[in-house]
Amino acid sequence: MRNMGNVRKTFQSELEDLKGTLLRMVDLAERQLGDSMKALKAQNLMLANAVKQKDAEINALDEEINQKVIQLITQQQPVATDLRKIIVALKISTDMERIGDLAVNIAKSTIHIGEEPLIKPIIDIPKMADAVQVMLRKAFDAYDLEDIDLAFELAKEDDAIDEAYGRLIQELMGYMHRNPDHVNQITQLAFICRHLERVGDHATNMAENIIFMVKGKTLNLNE
Repeated sequence: MRNMGNVRKTFQSELEDLKGTLLRMVDLAERQLGDSMKALKAQNLMLANAVKQKDAEINALDEEINQKVIQLITQQQPVATDLRKIIVALKISTDMERIGDLAVNIAKSTIHIGEEPLIKPIIDIPKMADAVQVMLRKAFDAYDLEDIDLAFELAKEDDAIDEAYGRLIQELMGYMHRNPDHVNQITQLAFICRHLERVGDHATNMAENIIFMVKGKTLNLNE
């Protein structure tokens, strides 16, 4: 029979390794979002294409985490509390993969806009992007520290993101009526706002899963 102390040490070591991989995924997702915004503001199509190409790295990390989770469950046979930690790591990985996809969608919208003169300076959308990136970082901190108070804070921040999204869409629809020749650009900017709002939703998903991990019960923070 294996020494239980050694088994526990091995499990904790592998769980920390899983967290480390997740952190790399969060860092890359943040960079992808940041680069997608830089590409939009500068209408840098080369950078937008680079964001598309880097998505494969996030997908590879997602697959690596899937394999680590399978290994932990089959080899360590974790008890309920530890199993929740592993399952939540897997769910966070899925959120990160989807956030990576959203960054790619933003880059694609930038490519669709191309070099067409912008109807207005791009200021408010990057502010929204900054806010969702802060949410993303806080969500991982809440996971790493098992801090449910921080997780609850994210729900309030997501409300602010939703309000910003509503204001921006209303503003863009107003531009559409006044600038019928720029319907494509305005539509793409509206898509970008929607993608950023979805990033906020994924951060909130992470917060809900963190509360489940710590408390063992599911809460809907969007209620």
